[in-house]
Amino acid sequence: MKQLMVDLIHPASNDILLFINRGSATDEKEWAAVRRSAVTLAESANLLMAPGRARDQGDWMKDAQMLSGVGAAAYKAAQARDAKALAALAEPLDASCTTCHKQYRPNVFPRDGVSK
Repeated sequence: MKQLMVDLIHPASNDILLFINRGSATDEKEWAAVRRSAVTLAESANLLMAPGRARDQGDWMKDAQMLSGVGAAAYKAAQARDAKALAALAEPLDASCTTCHKQYRPNVFPRDGVSK
């Protein structure tokens, strides 16, 4: 699980959020990088839901499906070179990460809102 988070999901989500914060792409190379990151998020969610990795059929699966949906939407926006549609995904992307971390990484996002 740590490998997926550290090597795939975290870098891909950060790349998309950094792109959004910069405003837009200046060339095809940047759009291609966003598409790759978006596909990485969507497909990483499938890996999270794979038998043997899925921790439960409830929240874990919902959280992974949320990540998959955001990744697919980000890919669609990048494919269309729609910076506004991509920017609209910043909050859902952050929510997909935070929702899962609050449930499964309470040392990072304590449920009571107090950092340890």
